[in-house]
Amino acid sequence: MTLETLIPLKARTGIAALAFAAVVMPLPAAADSFFFSTGNPDGLMATTTRPSGPSGSGIQETETGDDFVLTQQTSITSATFTGLIPSTANITGVVVELYHVFPNDSNATRTPNVPTRANSPSDVEFDSRASPSGLTISSIMILNPNFTAQNAVLPGGIHPSPFQTTGGLGFAVTGQEVRISVTFTSPFDLPADHYFFVPQVSLSSGDTFLWLSAPRPIVPPGTAFPPGFTDLQTWVRDEALQPDWLRVGTDIVGGTTPPTFNASFSLTGETVPGPIVGAGLPGLILACGALLALAHRRRQLVA
Repeated sequence: MTLETLIPLKARTGIAALAFAAVVMPLPAAADSFFFSTGNPDGLMATTTRPSGPSGSGIQETETGDDFVLTQQTSITSATFTGLIPSTANITGVVVELYHVFPNDSNATRTPNVPTRANSPSDVEFDSRASPSGLTISSIMILNPNFTAQNAVLPGGIHPSPFQTTGGLGFAVTGQEVRISVTFTSPFDLPADHYFFVPQVSLSSGDTFLWLSAPRPIVPPGTAFPPGFTDLQTWVRDEALQPDWLRVGTDIVGGTTPPTFNASFSLTGETVPGPIVGAGLPGLILACGALLALAHRRRQLVA
């Protein structure tokens, strides 16, 4: 007696469909760890980045952003960034904002107050986390009690066109070099795209956190950008300049051959599993297993 006579036609049809589905059905791929870093501070530039202070404090928001690229869906779970704080200050809060690259999330038809908007962060953020509920400050590590950056962009040093080129502060600033590590209570789940990372730090004394620059182009131990993508330079703005941004090197420092900067930060997470088309042999094994089990049950019924 053949297998076909043991199993009714309807059952055989269903099993064949099951076998086909098992072979071609997409299965999730394993998640891979993700890590990106611009590398260690190079001591060339320090740039203000802080949220606005309480009403009446006179502390206005200033944002500095640097870019990163994801080539597939990724969940960002934590970040670090390195900057200067006064030895007398304590860190009281951290905000992390994410921006797309212009012209996304932007009014591209208005007249800007800056030399260019090309490759800048968008007008508005698309997602953010803030301590204590959106993120936790995992650690604050003092790397150097007396670290010097050769130049800085401080509050009051950001101006719209045509007065944007000030050269920066024009002299060195010194402070405690600290690496701030944060963990996102709810990870940033991001599709493949080009983004800007904007951290902001509040200090107890009302002083300014200065985000330190990193080499551009990126050098080890930093992570090279994926092929086909350009590592964009650092941009900055204050409340008066919003929603526009200025390039720290090209616009503010300026010069015949203006410098360009990255900012020192890292991101950690994992890629989000995607489908693998065709389960192949595992699917075929499952389908055949189901077929044999049904045949065995049919033999018992016939007996």
